[in-house]
Amino acid sequence: MTRSTDHTAPRLFVAAALHEGAEIAASAEQTHYLGTVMRRASGDIVRLFNGTDGEWIARIAFPRRDRAALTVEQQQRTQTAETGPWLVFALLKRDATDLVVRQAVELGASRLLPVITERTNAARVNEARLRAIAIEAAEQSERLTIPPIDAPARLDAVLAAWPPERRLFAALERTPAAAPAAVRDVGLLIGPEGGFSPTERAMLQRFDFVTPISLGPYVLRAETAAVSGLAQLLGMGWAEYPGAT
Repeated sequence: MTRSTDHTAPRLFVAAALHEGAEIAASAEQTHYLGTVMRRASGDIVRLFNGTDGEWIARIAFPRRDRAALTVEQQQRTQTAETGPWLVFALLKRDATDLVVRQAVELGASRLLPVITERTNAARVNEARLRAIAIEAAEQSERLTIPPIDAPARLDAVLAAWPPERRLFAALERTPAAAPAAVRDVGLLIGPEGGFSPTERAMLQRFDFVTPISLGPYVLRAETAAVSGLAQLLGMGWAEYPGAT
C-alpha cells in the first residue's frame, strides 16, 4: 500500500464543518476513490476542505470495504479569500463547456456565469455535472473554495444586472482593442463559436463598464479564449491568488 504524507495525501471536498476531532462519513464515491483508485488503507491521511474552514488533515478508517470514516486531526491551511476574475462565457457544446469550467476553476476564476447569446448552440446545462467538475478541479488544484456557477441567463440580462464597479473585459476578435489593463475587481466575457453578433457588439458598447480587449492576432476557439484571457488577467498582478483581499 502507498502511505500518504501531508503533501501527497489525496484531497477531498466535504460539506461538513471541519474542526479538530470531527468525524465525517465519506460518500460512496469518495470511499471508492480512496480505497480502490488511490489504494489507501486505514491509518493513512487525507486532506479535507469545505470552502469555509481552510484545509485539514484527517485520518482514514475503513470499518467496511464499502465505507470510510474520516477523523479530522489538524488544520494545515487557514481559509483565505480567493478573489480571481469572474468568467462570463457563452455556452458551448457539452465537452467544451466542461473544459471551460474545469480550466477556469484551476486558473482561479471566482465566479462562472454561463450566458446565452444570439449564436449560442446550446441553451441547457446539467448544473449538477458542472458543480461536480468544479469540485474535482478545486481538489486537484489545491484551491480552498468552489466558485459558484450561475444558472444560464441571456447576455442582456447579465449585463443589466452587472455591478458597474466591476470592469468587464470583452474579448472581441478582429478589433483594434488593446490588451487588458491591470485593475482590480474584473470580469472576462468570452463569446460563442462564431463570435458576437453585430447587435450584441453594439449593445456592449453602450455599457461604460465594458472594455473591449484583444487576446492576440489569431482567432481562438471559445474554450481557448477563456483560458488565454484568464491567464492574462491573473498574470498582471491585479490580484494575488490565492489570498488576495
